Amino acid sequence: MVSQPQYAVAAELNVAVETRDGVELATDVYRPADLDTGEPIDDPKPALLDRTPYGKRGRMERHGEWYAKRGYVVAIQDCRGRFDSGGDYYIFVDEPEDGYDTVEWLADREYCDGRVGTFGTSYGAWVQTALATQDPPHLEAMFVNQGAANGRKATFRHNGAFELRWLCWAYTLGGGFAKRALEDPEIQQRLANVDVRDVLANGPVQRGQSPLRHVPDYEEWAFDIMTQGAASDELWREPGVNFEAYYDEMADVPTVYAGAWYDSYTKATCDNFVALAERSESDHYLLMGPWTHGWNSYPLPSWNKSYSGELEFGEAALRDYQETRLRFFDHYLKGKDTWSDQPTVQYFQMGTGDGSQTRDGRLFHGGEWRAAEAWPLPDTEYRTYYAHGDGRLSTDAPTVEEDSTSYAFDPRDPVPTIGGNCSSYITYEPRDESILEYPLSERKMQDITGRGGFDQRTRPDTFGADEPYGPLEERTDVLVFRTEPLEEDLEIAGPIRVRVYGSTDGPDTDFTAKLIDEHPPSEAHPDGAAINLCDSICRGRFRGYRDEPDLLEPGEVYEFYMEPYPTANVFEAGHRIRLDVSSSNYPRYDVNPNTGGPLYGDREFRTATNVVHHDAEYATHVELPVQPTS
Repeated sequence: MVSQPQYAVAAELNVAVETRDGVELATDVYRPADLDTGEPIDDPKPALLDRTPYGKRGRMERHGEWYAKRGYVVAIQDCRGRFDSGGDYYIFVDEPEDGYDTVEWLADREYCDGRVGTFGTSYGAWVQTALATQDPPHLEAMFVNQGAANGRKATFRHNGAFELRWLCWAYTLGGGFAKRALEDPEIQQRLANVDVRDVLANGPVQRGQSPLRHVPDYEEWAFDIMTQGAASDELWREPGVNFEAYYDEMADVPTVYAGAWYDSYTKATCDNFVALAERSESDHYLLMGPWTHGWNSYPLPSWNKSYSGELEFGEAALRDYQETRLRFFDHYLKGKDTWSDQPTVQYFQMGTGDGSQTRDGRLFHGGEWRAAEAWPLPDTEYRTYYAHGDGRLSTDAPTVEEDSTSYAFDPRDPVPTIGGNCSSYITYEPRDESILEYPLSERKMQDITGRGGFDQRTRPDTFGADEPYGPLEERTDVLVFRTEPLEEDLEIAGPIRVRVYGSTDGPDTDFTAKLIDEHPPSEAHPDGAAINLCDSICRGRFRGYRDEPDLLEPGEVYEFYMEPYPTANVFEAGHRIRLDVSSSNYPRYDVNPNTGGPLYGDREFRTATNVVHHDAEYATHVELPVQPTS
């Protein structure tokens, strides 16, 4: 049932919320008002808080009005150091205390009934979990859509590698809207004229030698993230960056962890739910769709889109984002019976489509919603598929005593990223006009990597790809292991685990893994299609999620353990399960120069001879969460 507005809206803009250290955070407050007079109602209402680094007006303003019309006080706040708020900006570090102080400030207003809920997506999800580490007394419910868990493990960094999206973000949505840039058109112009693709192609960036030097606080945190990888580095112990370290101190309130199979926070969303549902007495929920990062801008009613990249899922994938959150808050903040039928786990099982081509050229992958009471799903069978020297991927373990495949990994020619769990790999569209003629806020963003499911073949717009374009599997540095065509459907849902047993001839290198649903040739797709489901990387010096770096001994065999992001997919009869192993996925991750030098910034490169072992002792394999046939 679609909700209807019950109130008018009265707004008080740029209210100063003073934090414990005296910094004032600019906050817009939207209150339910009388439909006839437009005056704020006297009856106190629950409050909802959304904290954002992207500016609290425009889309956010309409978003605040939507909930105020339905009986909530809504506070939308510029994060510290952004837009109208005071203070200096260092990404996420101040968000726990700032969020706590704002929750308690809201609860103390005469128009609030003392109950505060939080919501937000992406950065707005980070800041919710950040303030929850401080356990504010008046926090009552959270709807966390697509946020982090442990920034070092899988968000800022990923199993030792750096997710280059944060460098892209620093140049665009970050530094481009830094207070210093907003106040100085010349700095805005310098950043707007940067093509991030050129920055990546000419990388690694050197401190003080790029346009980021004009916003030095942004350059500082960007280089901290890029160059600090050890768990002992102070950054990775901050409660605003590593929530995993503070799970036992987290606020115990009803929470929805919402995400998507092609989101950049898929693993973190599931990790948070699993850890906190186990620790908490309050109700916790997991909701996973087939989408990519973000949600459609107001006033579109659907939760994201019915497609991700080149895959179409159909109308079944659509969810009403605003109404879903309203049902949750009405239940837990107003005592209405609007959420009692919500399953603990609800997820979209991809892959039940017929593989036909839609009118807009996408592959119809299809899918349907499923429900469960726990995650991972209780009836999961973890089935191991082993790599073999002849390219097979089989449940039969290898029996040969020694078997391996080697390839040359040249960091100057990395494997291009084609979609996947990507976000913020963006650049401003090139413009001839100045900032005064064409403001930064109106400039369109261009995607560098794509996001979602794609046939894994390069094309003219693939960043880093050269002619002749074609399947990634044709590269000499990509090892492909595939099953025989399946005789019946195989359904997976849950976490994925990969163990590559590898060696190299130098002090450091990377190994990557990508799980692929390989569609057979058809009339719509004569060459078939290799659709990426999820991927991961492991930097040698941080193998095994170790806290401190430990370089490799040339020639020694190591286990490179990876956790490609969780997914839910049906490999239909006739399809093949495929595992691609390589040593780069660029620019999703930074490229290892193979030298054992600095974690980021090394200008020396060497081609590594990397070896993947697939024998009885060192059996490279992938573990899949197989579900009973529906």
